[in-house]
Amino acid sequence: MLVAFSVSPLGGESENVGAAVAEAVRVVRESGLPNETTAMFTTVEGEWDEVMAVVKRATEVLLAKYPRVSLVLKADIRPGHTGQLTAKVDRVERYLAD
Repeated sequence: MLVAFSVSPLGGESENVGAAVAEAVRVVRESGLPNETTAMFTTVEGEWDEVMAVVKRATEVLLAKYPRVSLVLKADIRPGHTGQLTAKVDRVERYLAD
């Protein structure tokens, strides 16, 4: 399962959320699950319960400091497939190379 998510505080200084986002990303990286952070999302790969637990912890880290948090989540649920964090991109790159 791949989950791409974005979590950030709402309200206050909307232009300075980098430190808050970094706290959430730290939770993901410390989880040990395969992950990738891009300009708009962090993608995590693993089993349903472990991925959702990481998303929950990352959200709770922000809720501990901010009264309101936004969470956007997109999931690719494909049982029996692993390594898709890179494999999906590799397939697209192969098509582009043709």
